[in-house]
Amino acid sequence: MTDVNPGSHADPAGSAGAADRLDPAARPYADALAAFFPDLGGSVTDAGEARRILAAPRATVPPPAVGSVEDRDVPGPDGAPPVPVRVYYPDPERWPGPRPTVVFCHGGGWVLCDLDSHDATVRTLCRASGAVFVSVDYRRAPEDRFPAAVHDAYAALCWAAAHVTELGGDPAALVVAGDSAGGNLAAASLLLARERGGPAVALQVLVYPCLDAGQDTGSYRSNGEGYFLTAAHLRWFWEQYLGPDGDGGHPLASPLAADLRGLPPAHVVVAGCDPLRDEGEAYHHRLIGSGVPSVLDSHPGMFHGFLALAGVLPQAREVLARLAEVIDSTHKNGKNFGDTGGDAG
Repeated sequence: MTDVNPGSHADPAGSAGAADRLDPAARPYADALAAFFPDLGGSVTDAGEARRILAAPRATVPPPAVGSVEDRDVPGPDGAPPVPVRVYYPDPERWPGPRPTVVFCHGGGWVLCDLDSHDATVRTLCRASGAVFVSVDYRRAPEDRFPAAVHDAYAALCWAAAHVTELGGDPAALVVAGDSAGGNLAAASLLLARERGGPAVALQVLVYPCLDAGQDTGSYRSNGEGYFLTAAHLRWFWEQYLGPDGDGGHPLASPLAADLRGLPPAHVVVAGCDPLRDEGEAYHHRLIGSGVPSVLDSHPGMFHGFLALAGVLPQAREVLARLAEVIDSTHKNGKNFGDTGGDAG
């Protein structure tokens, strides 16, 4: 599969610094987010304190309108509590069913963020794609460490598959999606689905995913400071998620280390000025090498988290529109776990 917006990510020797590679339109937003964000792993080491900082009151705008929204609990993994989800239904007059169904896992380093933090993004994708979205409020670290969140994501995927007709969905157009740590959970839930014989999934959509606990790539070094998300933040996130005894090399923790054969087609979004850039690209190339169709949607001048800025950044609007198209395509050209046909992007 060809790449979308391919561009060189070379970091030439003697680079004059962060501002030279980040799109000038994105720089004010990256700096503002960095100023607001907790100093994770530095002056802020407690997850509760980090959450309190992010919960500080801020200006709000009316959320994008969708057909309807429903909060509910779905069965959790064996021996675990139910998993809260928020279901977003598209406008039935504009998008008559059946429609794709997307199980979405939010980012936040497995520690931060929740259904509300990603509400606007999910609403926007629901409006643009006409898909039903099931946003997953998985258990967070450090209170519940790996693999609790993975099993919650998989439980939500199983519930969505079992209730897809009730949700107004097309059984052949089930999608998993997530951004950042949510991309990790989306990918890991597919490994469980393959291991456990289902459910069948038509597409995986991973937005600047975190896929490798090794944290040792060129983009960690070149983009580790100056672009909002830092290498220090990511180190702290992994410490919270895995704990002192967690196995970061386990495929469910680091899907990049997994056997990727037989997984669904992928659409992988990466930002050029992101420490996670290289692992997203590596996952795309490993999928291709494993016989799995994949599209790499690359944005060299963007930073981690830019998708949430669709109101001000054209690149974010373009990505959202493209994601809507690829999600919609699963209804028209459904493809499940290595079957022929379909369209990954």
